[in-house]
Amino acid sequence: MIATVLVANRGEIACRIFRTCRELGIRTVAVHSDADENALHARVADATVRLPGATPQETYLRGELIVKAAVAAGADAVHPGYGFLSENADFARAVLAAGLVWIGPPPEAIEAMASKTRAKQLMGIAPLEHVTEADLPVLVKAAAGGGGRGMRVVRQLADLDAELTAARGEATSAFGDGEVFVEPYVEGGRHVEVQILADTHGTVWSLGTRDCSLQRRHQKVIEESPAPGLPDQLAQELSELAVRAARAVAYEGAGTVEFLISPDGKAHFLEMNTRLQVEHPVTEAVFGIDLVALQLRIAEGEPLETEPPSPHGHAIEARLYAEDPATDWTPQTGTLHRLAVPNGVRLDTGYTDGDDIGVHYDPMLAKVVAHAPTRAEALRKLAGALEQATIHGPLTNRALLVNSLRHKEFTTAHMDTGFYDRHLPELTQRAPDPHAPLAAALADTHGRSRFGGSWRNLPSQPQTKRYAMGDTECEVQYRHTREGLTAEGVRVVHADAERVVLEVDGVQRKFEVASYGDDQVYVNATTLTALPRFPDPAAQLAPGSLLAPMPGTVVRVAEGLAVGAEVTAGEPLLWLEAMKMEHKITAPATGKLTALNAVPGQQVQLAALLAVVQPT
Repeated sequence: MIATVLVANRGEIACRIFRTCRELGIRTVAVHSDADENALHARVADATVRLPGATPQETYLRGELIVKAAVAAGADAVHPGYGFLSENADFARAVLAAGLVWIGPPPEAIEAMASKTRAKQLMGIAPLEHVTEADLPVLVKAAAGGGGRGMRVVRQLADLDAELTAARGEATSAFGDGEVFVEPYVEGGRHVEVQILADTHGTVWSLGTRDCSLQRRHQKVIEESPAPGLPDQLAQELSELAVRAARAVAYEGAGTVEFLISPDGKAHFLEMNTRLQVEHPVTEAVFGIDLVALQLRIAEGEPLETEPPSPHGHAIEARLYAEDPATDWTPQTGTLHRLAVPNGVRLDTGYTDGDDIGVHYDPMLAKVVAHAPTRAEALRKLAGALEQATIHGPLTNRALLVNSLRHKEFTTAHMDTGFYDRHLPELTQRAPDPHAPLAAALADTHGRSRFGGSWRNLPSQPQTKRYAMGDTECEVQYRHTREGLTAEGVRVVHADAERVVLEVDGVQRKFEVASYGDDQVYVNATTLTALPRFPDPAAQLAPGSLLAPMPGTVVRVAEGLAVGAEVTAGEPLLWLEAMKMEHKITAPATGKLTALNAVPGQQVQLAALLAVVQPT
């Protein structure tokens, strides 16, 4: 029997595995980087071991350090989670060689399937060796790992070399393996996968289908089970192919076989992920099982039942990211002041109130999962929970998720992997509450005075307050009178430092207000920044200034780029790496480069001045 499990991972998945271990009475051990010293997964584990350093290459990708940590902490088993070393056969062998239980498939099965190039060869599919114009569009993919890292769609042959270089860099950073390959890119396809579970006694379960078509940068955003609108015959075909792939490599444990369904209904094998998937909670909800508990049971040599349990209802999962979808999915950093969702949905997260979101790891904050008897009910339940969630901190993709779940193309199950390519602008249009600034101002004036301000017998000038909502600024006015606080066009029913009630056109509306620091204010789902009455002249920047959109590392600068160069709007100037992804920084205007403050390897902070392009 397994007594102590070390999880060779971090964040949400480590916390999720620890939860099951606690329920089973199994002790837990966490490993953490220096950046994760106070992270939630390190705090909730029974014991922790430090991995010196901050980057994945220094820490979570160092298999020898993790095995050493497991032995030192007295663990008798290692669970890899997903990402990092979860599909690394050499790491699995090192765990077994140390006399520990490996909670995953045999190294030989990982080796056969973890590399997408070898997996395709096993399935009789060859990658493209020499790409021509006739092959376009093509997809560049990392051979190891997943999560959309190291993936690039190439539509012009001239872009291929640059995208291969970028993909290799991302793959090396995320997985420690820079191997990439090229395959045809299927336009308008659906991403459908099959969850399998196999024991050491020859039983293989096929646990239904999942649709993961809504993706950004080839990384899944919304997943659901079962895949809606899939013909029974096709679903059966996918199930049989998945079981056949598992048996072909004598698979054990949890795994996923992924397919792309072309518009003509043909199934194209993509890969087999030899690990637990991020989206596994939707399968757990539909089948009423705990996949981590079953992984542990299989690792202990226990058999599965002959047949899996029957599925019930529909489940949908949304990944909540700290990012701005409207600006090329730019990751966001900072303090997560508050994260809470209504009862009735599942929240898997690696963060808690007050935690910092750094630059070294994936920007996913949490997964929110809803289960209901029907797909329509699950959709409504999840969209409502996200809309009502309290999220105080960096900008997130919450609005995108809510709008996606309510989009007609998604509600009618006519989506494909190009969903965000077609609809991103409309899904990211911000519609902040026009009365949120007034509510913030009224709460602020109450918070500064025990009596909610003061009134005068003589008429007075209105009080003013300025706020920024995204890219727009606004000014609100209110008065202190004998009757209390008043504002034009609304009736102030109630106002205190945390709650404001306004009557607008006869309807009373409630606003929950929270402030952090001197300027950040959250009013329901609207984020505001309080502005000074008189802007600081020193804060003005020269036209054409290019600021870092996030903290990160300069990985490269465009070849030959130097001060004095003529550049065109949208031309790539340099690349930043943050949260395990590369981000292309382009010229803001056509003109002359008059300053360049970035060199490869340089660490830059948010809003650091990278370059100046004098517009022409």
